[in-house]
Amino acid sequence: MKKVVYFFVLMCSILDFKAQKSITEKPRILISTDIGGTDPDDNQSMIHLLMYSDKFNIEGLVSSPSFGNGSKEEILKMIDLYEKDLPKLKKHGSGFPNPKYLRSISKQGLRGNAPFEGFSKSTEGSEWIVKSARKTSIQPLWVLVWGGLEDLAQALHDAPDIKNNIKVYWIGGPNKKWSANSYAYIVKNFPDLWFIEVNSTYYSFFSKNENPNILKSSEYYDQYIKGYGAMGKDFRNYYNGEVKMGDSPTLFYLMHGNPNDPTGESWGGSFEKIKRSPYVIVNGTQGISENIAFCSLIEFRFTGPLLKENPDFTPFYMETMHKKEVQKWAGSYLGNGNYALRYIPKAAEILNYKFVSDIPELNNHSGKLNVVNLWPGKENPTDYLLGNTWFTDQSDPNLFDGKYQGGKTILKWKNDILLDWAKRWEWLK
Repeated sequence: MKKVVYFFVLMCSILDFKAQKSITEKPRILISTDIGGTDPDDNQSMIHLLMYSDKFNIEGLVSSPSFGNGSKEEILKMIDLYEKDLPKLKKHGSGFPNPKYLRSISKQGLRGNAPFEGFSKSTEGSEWIVKSARKTSIQPLWVLVWGGLEDLAQALHDAPDIKNNIKVYWIGGPNKKWSANSYAYIVKNFPDLWFIEVNSTYYSFFSKNENPNILKSSEYYDQYIKGYGAMGKDFRNYYNGEVKMGDSPTLFYLMHGNPNDPTGESWGGSFEKIKRSPYVIVNGTQGISENIAFCSLIEFRFTGPLLKENPDFTPFYMETMHKKEVQKWAGSYLGNGNYALRYIPKAAEILNYKFVSDIPELNNHSGKLNVVNLWPGKENPTDYLLGNTWFTDQSDPNLFDGKYQGGKTILKWKNDILLDWAKRWEWLK
């Protein structure tokens, strides 16, 4: 009997040791980024990641440009800068990864949007996500998405078994606008995925908050970065050195706080469970008059002539205005005379739209949507239902930073984050 009790105590001790070890081990992370696209904040976030790379087990750097001209080459360019500064970084700590290793885990993902199905064909990037997620480990793989969801959706489609091995923190907002089809695929087919969907909170890290006690993003470069290392010199090339780093909250989240509890306090924000993802179906010829929450998935539907199942042309487009420029969104033919287009508005606005097509039944329909600043807003009978591990921006009005929902949950940490980073910039003197 004593031997049985001793064995039981021993096993409990081993399991407890493993549990404690898993908490203190570096997080396993894979970054999916649209770096090199239209928004250079990914370059800033990549510099931040490389300067803190001793704090993570980086298992993948995937170029996933759902919009713009991002590429793996842009990741490699940033690694080259890191290599120049690495000798100085290593004087202050161990665990910084070898540049050769970082280049080996840099992969090219899908260029452009996924089709209506939400997935297309596997890429070097999506295959690397699958390979990384299938590694034997007591830790999850944190998939930190800085751009579109195309490669993650493809990986889940190709290998549904990885669902239980990954945890996702996604910077949505504008990225969600470009990634509507892949988002729809994931939310419909993997509603119980462990997923933090951040559509607003992250904005407050670089908002124009007038609180005099909070460090200003526009002044940080001159005070703490200027003249420090190859990465410091390069930093000036993005927003003239003004700190944006809209994707870095994915890293902040793992640096300070308990990442297994999204509802708790962390440098990367605090979030609440969400039980549904708003999904609104609109008759394309009639429009809709009711208010729609920003970041809702909107699906416009039409009926028209029968076509062959896979037409070799885009049957119709939706045109919208953005900063006085016309943006065009491609529609799809679903078969049996049915047509559809998915769109996700990134912010509150009066959205005017028009459909154009060589098909008369689809041409010249127009309308407007009143998009309101509260996510997820009112319930719709068509909403996608979610499991118990989907989290999003705090809806408490007291936590808004101006118009940014949940913004105060990250704004409160801005000084701590930037002053901690300033110490590392000193290393590059």
